[in-house]
Amino acid sequence: MNRITSLFNIKYPIIQGGMIWNSGYKLASAVSNAGGLGLIGAGSMYPDVLREHIQKCKKTTDKPFGVNVPMLYPNIEEIIQIIIEEEVKIVFTSAGNPKTWTSFLKEKGITVVHVVSSSKFALKAQEAGVDAVVAEGFEAGGHNGREETTTLTLIPMVKENISIPLIAAGGIATGRGMLAAMILGADGVQMGSRFAASTESSAHADFKQTIIDTKEGDTLVTLKELAPVRLIKNKFYNDIQELYSKCPSTEELKELLGRARAKRGMFEGDLVEGELEIGQIAGLIHDIKPVKEIIDSVMEEFEMAKKEAVLL
Repeated sequence: MNRITSLFNIKYPIIQGGMIWNSGYKLASAVSNAGGLGLIGAGSMYPDVLREHIQKCKKTTDKPFGVNVPMLYPNIEEIIQIIIEEEVKIVFTSAGNPKTWTSFLKEKGITVVHVVSSSKFALKAQEAGVDAVVAEGFEAGGHNGREETTTLTLIPMVKENISIPLIAAGGIATGRGMLAAMILGADGVQMGSRFAASTESSAHADFKQTIIDTKEGDTLVTLKELAPVRLIKNKFYNDIQELYSKCPSTEELKELLGRARAKRGMFEGDLVEGELEIGQIAGLIHDIKPVKEIIDSVMEEFEMAKKEAVLL
């Protein structure tokens, strides 16, 4: 047992990222059943859909699971209410001030974790009373920190500043990556991209194949004026760069982005005009396989790497 496995009452200190359009109840329950902590991604769900996924998750696993809640959505109060009504015990919050909901959720007996991209925000999250933080490096897919701090430097800097449990995220998809993060001071890891390319991910099959085909250098962070996001380079990405060459206003960027680009790309499989969010680690992901096989192989490699490290 370590601080993360005991906090969540799970077998392995592996948390699945609550990714939009990838993290439905099938993925969350599969991760929890395999010994990790599965998270339902509320960011891509209307409140009634979220309720349905929570209820289905309860039926498909008797292990702990949680919900990831990006706090920038307009129907946040309704989402929080559903989480309380459905008696979800673990909530990961992101993209907002941890002070807003942490004490309210903890009063309801919910374990709260907040996602940060810097030591400064990790400290603020600790002061707000969260039970743990996820420190996410710049390698991560999807919405990203403005600080551009990589996981290798972020984890030890956050560790130096907080006393609560620390979960490392960004660029981790293997047992060796997990061991490296824990040597740097993390108590556990959160993996997103590796689980996006799983059988149980709710992403479109064509997007999953694109993850497999993505090589080193095929992703870049853009749209910093709106919210920094790491994308696979495709026609939509190229259109953004073309617009940047004309020094666009924030409004022009918003107009190009439009609505539901992420759904179009990751859920509906439009690889040309869709927003394809994935981490740099995609270059190390070579297959789509069931969650149990992913977790088993990560843990096997982790134990092997630990033995090798002792021999060094």
